[in-house]
Amino acid sequence: MALNLFLGVLNLSIGNLVMIFIGIFLIYLAISKEYEPALLIPIGFSTILVNIPLSSAVDQVIDGVLHKGVLNIFFDIGIITEIFPLLIFIAVGSMIDFGPLLENPIMFLFGAAAQFGIFATMVVATLLGFDIKQAASIGIIGAADGPTSIYVAGRFAKELLGPISVAAYSYMSLVPIIQPPVIKLLTTKEERKIKMEPKGVKINKKIRIIFPILVTLVASLLAPSSAALIGFLMFGNLLRECGVLNSISKTAQNELAHIVTIFLGLSIGSTMTADKFLRPQTLFILLLGLVAFIFDTAGGVLFAKFLNLFLKRKINPMLGAAGISAFPMSARVIHQLGRKEDPTNYLLMYAVGANVAGQIGSVLAGGILIALVSGI
Repeated sequence: MALNLFLGVLNLSIGNLVMIFIGIFLIYLAISKEYEPALLIPIGFSTILVNIPLSSAVDQVIDGVLHKGVLNIFFDIGIITEIFPLLIFIAVGSMIDFGPLLENPIMFLFGAAAQFGIFATMVVATLLGFDIKQAASIGIIGAADGPTSIYVAGRFAKELLGPISVAAYSYMSLVPIIQPPVIKLLTTKEERKIKMEPKGVKINKKIRIIFPILVTLVASLLAPSSAALIGFLMFGNLLRECGVLNSISKTAQNELAHIVTIFLGLSIGSTMTADKFLRPQTLFILLLGLVAFIFDTAGGVLFAKFLNLFLKRKINPMLGAAGISAFPMSARVIHQLGRKEDPTNYLLMYAVGANVAGQIGSVLAGGILIALVSGI
């Protein structure tokens, strides 16, 4: 009978110890380096819980009876049903100001071009032996949008949800390290000094209200599989812009975002068991996630340089890199790079426009992937 008190210790494996260390390491990165702490701390702590042998936090069969663990319940309720990622989209939409994008509509193009990494990485993942649905789930890391990555992976490759989520959020927090070298490699000093003069266009309230409704209609009609993703994102934005639900908008931005993020992180951590995570394919996923971010950045910059071949007033090609969905980190990185080359260069509002276009582009890319891959 006394041995029952030590069953956890007696059943502890090397794999369990490694995963517990990984969980602690994620918590360390979140606290010490401030890498997406709102998500990595719950993921890290949940990783520790699920790798304790016979843990009551996960499903256990005792005397032939299944006892549901709370973390598995969170996963079934929030991830399998896709509720948690969609609620996060409401929160994200309520935080986004699409004004800079509406003032500079050309930035829509960068939001599309910077999704190149998704499809390029998907091809590479297929060549490495992943099946098409797993490859799509890995490629979506290039969206630089955590909820979209979770949504697609939850649909196509639940067994890879842990490493995909960790890769997506880790690389999002590393945008200030990943993007500058790629941008400098593909641009000249003169190109990085190009100034963007403000247009001084003011977007009125009616346009701000119409925009989320119009985007939902157009995007959903073109790609019906993106209706839930784009719809919840734009619903959150409508809460922000309508002007009569300010308290609800603030709740979505704060309480809703924080609560759902905690449950989302705990749910993702429930998949990070030793038998699922400690595989060679996990390393491939982490590497491919980095490749996706590099391809996204390169695709945006090269597309901007291509446009400049036809434009009299040149666009600073660094703005193309802001077309990824890592909002607002990428916009800040581009602005800071511009200021380093020329302290009088002010790229922030243009970069924000491209960045929020990337939010829409990543959601549409996720919907397109779902439509293309679901039938395979």
